[in-house]
Amino acid sequence: MKKTNFLILLITALFFTACDNGVKELSIEANVYHEAMEELSQVSVHDIFSPPVASRIYAYPSIAAYEVLASNDNRYKSLAGQLTGLTAIPEPTEDISYDLAALEAFLNIGTALIFSEAKLDTYKAALYEELSEGVNKSYFEASLAYGNEVATHIMAWADADMYKQTRTYPKFTITDDPTRWEPTPPGYMEAIEPHWNQIRPFAIDSANQFVPERPTPFDLTKGSAFYKEIMEVYEVGNNLTDEQKEIASFWDCNPYVMNVTGHVMAATKKITPGGHWIGIVKIAAQKAGSDLMQSAEAYALTSIALADGFVSCWDEKYRSSLIRPETLINQHIDEEWLPLLQTPPFPEYTSGHSVISNAA
Repeated sequence: MKKTNFLILLITALFFTACDNGVKELSIEANVYHEAMEELSQVSVHDIFSPPVASRIYAYPSIAAYEVLASNDNRYKSLAGQLTGLTAIPEPTEDISYDLAALEAFLNIGTALIFSEAKLDTYKAALYEELSEGVNKSYFEASLAYGNEVATHIMAWADADMYKQTRTYPKFTITDDPTRWEPTPPGYMEAIEPHWNQIRPFAIDSANQFVPERPTPFDLTKGSAFYKEIMEVYEVGNNLTDEQKEIASFWDCNPYVMNVTGHVMAATKKITPGGHWIGIVKIAAQKAGSDLMQSAEAYALTSIALADGFVSCWDEKYRSSLIRPETLINQHIDEEWLPLLQTPPFPEYTSGHSVISNAA
């Protein structure tokens, strides 16, 4: 009888202890991560990051989230030792939610890489208030602390990728060379990221590991292969079907378009090509019913491919520094001709959208 009473008291004590401490385990659905990624995309659009820079903003947070989750799932391998310069993340010293730690690492790094930090801070505060409901406080805080520790590790790696150094490098030089890129209307913006090939790649061994074929030799003689290509751009542009216009509009990812009305110029902000593909990852993951780990893997691998795609593509862009068709058409064929979409501010060859889309 005394033994039975003791067991009843022990079970009762454990029940109330559990109630006092709250729910210990915290699992996060994939949709929460999708929403966090979308929030990062929206802030990137607001801050008008160029396509190459935006790819970097997606890569490091995505890798951090993957590394945290993979460390708790033996079906997945760490990217440490596979990506250039990445070493193993620290191990947790307390009982944590790996899901929450991954989310914290993602948001912590994302906030560090953008300008409008307050926007992500506000989003995170509201999200964490919801996620923490009914969860043991020390467990929740330990999970965040570990996420921050991983973020610090990943940011130390990111800081060595030459991004900061290239901010101080000289701008692209405009010359009288008729083959060389020059600013295009209406904004006549300077060439973006002429030194992006100096950025440390993730999986490829160097910016020039995959050097493409040389562009068609510059030759404005009527009947030459180069002239035929220019005329093809001109004629197709003048005879676009509604379907072609719709396709072009779908893939229009110029993050900063200048709209000119008389003497008034206003900018339209849009997602970058890399951001477009990150959005496609979300759609694919949701359609496949991917869980948090699977979604994190998809984001990480896609963002790595995108980032390396930009490093490789930008290496060629400023190797060939090829002039844009719009410039040549205006100079030699039709001075009033305009492309359907505004020409972005960097050399023609190779197509950034084509390279990174194939990579993705």
